[in-house]
Amino acid sequence: MALLATGGTIASSGQSRAQLQDYQVDTKIETMLANVPLINDLAEFECEQICNVESHQLNDVVLVPLAKSVQDLCDRSDIDAVVITHGTDTLEETAYFLHLVIQTEKPIVLVGAMRPATAMSADGPLNLFHATAVAIDPQSRGQGVMVVMNDRIASARHVTKGHANGVEAFVATEFGYLGLVSGTAVRFQNKLTTRHTHESEFARLVNLDTLPTVDIIYDHQGAGAHHFSASIQAGARGIVLAATGQGSLSPQGEAGVKLAREQGLSVVRASRVWQGWVRPNVKDSSYGLVAAQTLNPAKARVLLRLALSKTEDSGNLQQYFDCY
Repeated sequence: MALLATGGTIASSGQSRAQLQDYQVDTKIETMLANVPLINDLAEFECEQICNVESHQLNDVVLVPLAKSVQDLCDRSDIDAVVITHGTDTLEETAYFLHLVIQTEKPIVLVGAMRPATAMSADGPLNLFHATAVAIDPQSRGQGVMVVMNDRIASARHVTKGHANGVEAFVATEFGYLGLVSGTAVRFQNKLTTRHTHESEFARLVNLDTLPTVDIIYDHQGAGAHHFSASIQAGARGIVLAATGQGSLSPQGEAGVKLAREQGLSVVRASRVWQGWVRPNVKDSSYGLVAAQTLNPAKARVLLRLALSKTEDSGNLQQYFDCY
């Protein structure tokens, strides 16, 4: 099994066991493994340290090579699964990106921690053990990219970070978890119906040198259209609007959307509410907008960047958001 490390809290240490913030990302993957000795009873590991940073520092410079490394590993007959340690801040974005671009039925599991390894009741060691247990389980094949945290198995499509501090930070949307893990016992309860990995039209798209720039704009009371102007001037090819409620636009948001569409940018209408459904409506056709369906703004940005490498037609873009 391959084990790739990118940093984050799971790879961090503090000055005392009570230090739960301002800790340092300073632990390499070999040390992390040594702190979970029983994990070697589960699998033989081929380790690679991709980087060692907090996940809010990640960008395409890391993500695209990471995806290429994961694809290369999945293409090898001697690798049965891939586990990736990752910071929690943007873990769901990396997970969903890999969920769309890796062509494989082999399990890919992302895992992190909310407490550094030096903290009392550190959650990283057990999370890593559980991630490995899920990755080697035959039931995990074909499930797409998964996130394993706090005894739960979630799909990259439906998981989000719902708490800034607690160990139960990662939660599934209303569509539920895929299953549970306890020690070496793995039980799946649900199956994903949207397209991913081996069924994805974006598989192996990471061979592109660059992906289109897409910005996220947060709509609110009294919002201004200047954010849209800034995105246009910066050369963005798309905008995801984190709109209110069911994707409702403020008057300024409508003005900004019109401006962006006139300049040829694609615009996806999502919701700043983390649960619910943003369906296509009558204004979408007149404005040329795309409804995000059940994707949150961060994941809608991931999908739009990939979709723009295929088409800029709003109708075709909507089809991607309907299927993925």
